[in-house]
Amino acid sequence: MSKPHEQLTIAEVCAELKISRSTFYEWKAKGKAPRSRKLPNGEIRVSRTALNDWLESLEEAA
Repeated sequence: MSKPHEQLTIAEVCAELKISRSTFYEWKAKGKAPRSRKLPNGEIRVSRTALNDWLESLEEAA
């Protein structure tokens, strides 16, 4: 069961989406990746809520 406040690493997001790290950063550069935040140590995190919201936004109407 996922936790809504869970903060995912880029590796975890990529593994879940079955994409490469370079694809994630390409999407991020184009503004097409889920919202993320940069921590003071420079690492990027994506909240579980942001990832779920982003995935829902990609759904097409049937």
